[in-house]
Amino acid sequence: MRLYIVAGKQTDSVTHGFLPAAAALGLDVTLLTDRAWPVETVRCDVTDFRSIIAAVARDADTPAAIFSNSDHLQAPAALAADYFGLPCKDWRAALRTKNKALMRRTLRGVYAAELLPGDKPPEGAPYPLVVKPREGVASEDVFLVGDATELAARCREIWARRHEALVAEEYLPGRLHTLETLNGQVIGGFRTTVSAPPHFVEERLDWTLPPCAEEVLAGLRTLGVGFGACHTEYVVHEGRARIVEVNYRIIGDHCDFLLADLLGVPIFEWVLRAHLGEPVPPVPSAPGHATVDSVIAERSGTLAAAPPRQEYETGGVRLAYWPVRTAGDTIELTRTNRDYVGMIRAVGSDAAGVEAAIRGFRAGHTWEIIP
Repeated sequence: MRLYIVAGKQTDSVTHGFLPAAAALGLDVTLLTDRAWPVETVRCDVTDFRSIIAAVARDADTPAAIFSNSDHLQAPAALAADYFGLPCKDWRAALRTKNKALMRRTLRGVYAAELLPGDKPPEGAPYPLVVKPREGVASEDVFLVGDATELAARCREIWARRHEALVAEEYLPGRLHTLETLNGQVIGGFRTTVSAPPHFVEERLDWTLPPCAEEVLAGLRTLGVGFGACHTEYVVHEGRARIVEVNYRIIGDHCDFLLADLLGVPIFEWVLRAHLGEPVPPVPSAPGHATVDSVIAERSGTLAAAPPRQEYETGGVRLAYWPVRTAGDTIELTRTNRDYVGMIRAVGSDAAGVEAAIRGFRAGHTWEIIP
């Protein structure tokens, strides 16, 4: 059976997660992409479902599944899979979740205004607002603004970098959480620590039982989300959950690997099984605690020193460090998730042990950025 993976840039999730999972399932893989990868690929315009369909149709093998883990490519991959009659996400749901203006129109209840390049700030908006690219990722160009003057200035600043639509939406106070689901089944969730406004850099994620999960699931059903993996960010305030963002794929930034370690299940294989039309096993309860702690650059410059990739056990905690940047890399500070230098993930029986292992790793290693 042949699996077609539709991919943009190279990611650890695909390279070290889904490709090994496909091999474990005995699948032949064709990687469709428009970027450079260190494996054999077939070139096509992965943003266009017609190009994907044409590439798959040229192959002699009958496709068993067409899958993407990219935020940007869910809708074209779903349309291509549907063309061949394969299990897939509803392309409309994929579009609604990616396009934040469509998501807000569908869910309702949260003020949001769509701004095209050159538009003026909306009148009567309930400041403070969060302005962000309509189809952005990784907290890029996401800012908290306090009034119309600040909104106009931020819009001009963003449009100077990227000439695309923005969304200015109501700021949602509360504690930020994630809900992780697979075929509508709750896997679990994380409590997210973010940087101080006006930026929203995700600094750390701690495993926790997701509060108000049923309320979030109802919102996902309204959006049409149900098939495959989904990573949803939401805030809980005064006992009420409100969705911030829906990423219709498995959680990233190494939390996907953390899920596999914590739950003791082949989570990447399970995601692929869903796209093969196979049932997903019940998700077991997590036996302990887990955290992903991001090492974040504090200034621009050249990364002169950083620890190598490593995995070991200490004090009953399984700890892994995967570098995002390596010595010699040039870093331009963005105040987004693109400032990650490395990811520390730790799994143990309790939160205290996990925290001690992370503190010990940070104390024993150096990340040096020189001008």
